[in-house]
Amino acid sequence: MKKFMFVNRKAPYGTVYALESLEVVLIAATFDQDCSLVFLDDGVYQLAKGQNTKGIGLKNFSPTFRALDDYDIDKLYVERESLEARGLDEDDLMVPVAVLSAAELGELMASQDVVLSF
Repeated sequence: MKKFMFVNRKAPYGTVYALESLEVVLIAATFDQDCSLVFLDDGVYQLAKGQNTKGIGLKNFSPTFRALDDYDIDKLYVERESLEARGLDEDDLMVPVAVLSAAELGELMASQDVVLSF
């Protein structure tokens, strides 16, 4: 089994990156891969509570993050500096995460077999 890390750097809407990442993670997990997700930069907004997409006419896919545990994806990490720079904290997120510093995330990334950035 390979260790796959998916790094999410983009805001949830306005591009396809966030949704595509989520779909790829779910596919990889279906094939029993060891999957983890990292959220940094504007990617932290993907996990923000209270997302409402009615005004932009897009489907809100954020509830899918709550289903990750059903796919045995429970390794979710958020960069502390990204949260702080955006005025967010762990309580603002819809799912449980491990909040790590940039240095800690770098060490974690170095231990992965595959790192994909979205």
